[in-house]
Amino acid sequence: MATLAVLGSVKRAIGDLDRIAAWLRVDGYVLAAPDFNRTTNVVNGCSALLHHIFGREAAQHARTAMGVAATPLSCPVVIAAELALKK
Repeated sequence: MATLAVLGSVKRAIGDLDRIAAWLRVDGYVLAAPDFNRTTNVVNGCSALLHHIFGREAAQHARTAMGVAATPLSCPVVIAAELALKK
């Protein structure tokens, strides 16, 4: 759901998702208990969905998956991304 929210925000900002040339970086912040060590598994869903929608080449990205003690509005997962756009 966090990835779908990012896609919606990007679409509103640029008008058409076909303008995305590449997903350069994806940062996932997972609201987690101190002993939770599987944040990578949580953010894998984001990467997999991007690969499915945009193809492996355009969706290949650097990534972080951090466990955090708090997020805005207590969202379970927050995704931030850096994109390259076509002109």
